[in-house]
Amino acid sequence: MKNQENINVILATDCGSTTTKSILIEKIDGEYRLSHRGEAPTTVEAPFEDVTRGVINAITELEELSERKILDGEKFINTSSDNKNGIDLYISTSSAGGGLQMMVAGVVKNMTGESAQRAALGAGSIVMDIIASNDGRKYHEKVKRIRELRPDMVLLSGGVDGGTKSHVVELSEILAAANPRPRLGNNYKLPIIYAGNKEARKEVNKTLVDKIDLKMVDNIRPTLEVENLQPSRDKIHDLFMDHVMAQAPGYDKLKKWTHCPIMPTPGAVGEIIKRIAKKEQISVVGVDIGGATTDVFSVFEDKFNRTVSANYGMSYSICNVLADAGVENVSRWLSHELEESDLTNRIANKMIRPTTIPQTLDELIVEQAIAREALRLSFDQHKKFAVSLKGVQQERTISDTFDQTMSGETLVNMQDLDMIVGSGGVLSHAPRREQACKILIDSFLPEGITELSVDSIFMMPQLGVLASVHEKAAIEVFNKDCLVRLGTCIAPLGEGEIGQEILDYAIFVEGEKHIGTLKYGEIKVIKAKYIECKANLNLKGNFSIQNKSIFEGTVYGGEVGIVLDGRGRPFNFNMKTENRKSLIDNWRNTINEYPNLEI
Repeated sequence: MKNQENINVILATDCGSTTTKSILIEKIDGEYRLSHRGEAPTTVEAPFEDVTRGVINAITELEELSERKILDGEKFINTSSDNKNGIDLYISTSSAGGGLQMMVAGVVKNMTGESAQRAALGAGSIVMDIIASNDGRKYHEKVKRIRELRPDMVLLSGGVDGGTKSHVVELSEILAAANPRPRLGNNYKLPIIYAGNKEARKEVNKTLVDKIDLKMVDNIRPTLEVENLQPSRDKIHDLFMDHVMAQAPGYDKLKKWTHCPIMPTPGAVGEIIKRIAKKEQISVVGVDIGGATTDVFSVFEDKFNRTVSANYGMSYSICNVLADAGVENVSRWLSHELEESDLTNRIANKMIRPTTIPQTLDELIVEQAIAREALRLSFDQHKKFAVSLKGVQQERTISDTFDQTMSGETLVNMQDLDMIVGSGGVLSHAPRREQACKILIDSFLPEGITELSVDSIFMMPQLGVLASVHEKAAIEVFNKDCLVRLGTCIAPLGEGEIGQEILDYAIFVEGEKHIGTLKYGEIKVIKAKYIECKANLNLKGNFSIQNKSIFEGTVYGGEVGIVLDGRGRPFNFNMKTENRKSLIDNWRNTINEYPNLEI
């Protein structure tokens, strides 16, 4: 690979489960910019069974669009002296073949088990199940479960360093008895990572070494007060490349093409989220809503968390969203009446025909209503998982000095949240940016002052892996071409009565002063580009922003503008009232979500 100073043309691909996407990044006038994008069907399954076929097809489209020759057969061309042909760097991510599927094991389910789960999720895997000494299942039930799931690898943890060894050794015996066969390929041993009590390594090795490919890393929980996830995550990445990728058709060839290791798509998205949060010194929540799963990422207080809601998506898993959210919660976002049977039939049709897109405005509104519930449910799961360490003794009073709290507090503090980044078809490809903005606000219910943005064409995975080798290029493209700045949501905390005055505002946009009063139950939008705007806010009654009744500071506009959300936090409108339709219509008309709405 060339020195960073000499890298001017970058090719990046993302091999998804259905589509392989390619992007071309070029250095233009001293800064890196996205120049072209191509895509083609992924070819990991029959009749092709070679992932590189889809990669070549996606690159061929790039060649046609850019008029740049990139491939000579199956070899990449180095950049020419006139810089009109060739590339300097090729990188890739992948979730083809179902991505990385793992099981984790820990002695105590909501302590070391959850720490192991955080490590696996942060590395970009889907966690299929958690096996724990205290999960309530019998020995033979655990063995059966492991055999049935056939994971790509297992992460085994348990016990603090120097603590008891018997429970984690018992877990290793369960794994040995199960002797699981890998999901892809039958001619290699299943990788198992041991990240538990270092005193138990000898016994765990004796139990497992003959049956599986055992790797030892530092303990995930060396003490109750410390969580050490990075060694496990690094090893998961290594094994993903060496074992899982190697079994998928064509990946051995793709590995030789790339200039740096291929990353799991969700892990790459998490990487760019972490880099942006660190560089900008902000708290970020990111979401990727797909057809089968919804991934949520967050960085608060420099702590990164990722969760996968494997049953919430917009096509294959859409009926699970309806079942868990309920018809009433989906219907509350509709301003028109829809029979329950009609709603459930529409959603079932989407599951049966997952590649279809809404053909009418009525269908679009229903799809975006259920997207709100999919995102809300996924974010609720994330908040329950992104918590401080469990099992840590917390001294508060004499009476509970020795109480061991078993439920950590969530790290997701909405009042400290600086930015929400949305991606996935329903957000990135919404017909209007106003719709994506309103979906994010309704789903995440930001509090205080929060910037909103979406991934323009879902290139965050490619930028995540690029950040590992060329951070400057990744961040420049992320800010200039990937991130679509929608604007800022200003949402006061508090509850009131419909029509009650809750906020006086004066917002200065390019020398123009916007003044007014926000009432409880209404939304207002002030048009502003992505520029600094000075805001003076005077809150009334029990309402506040950042625990203050007065706010003076800078906010940013965007493609939608500055959204003043006066619906209160917590959001608790009774959607059964006669006012529901007029409220929803007013919100939509104000934000211009569906112009000329006629249903």
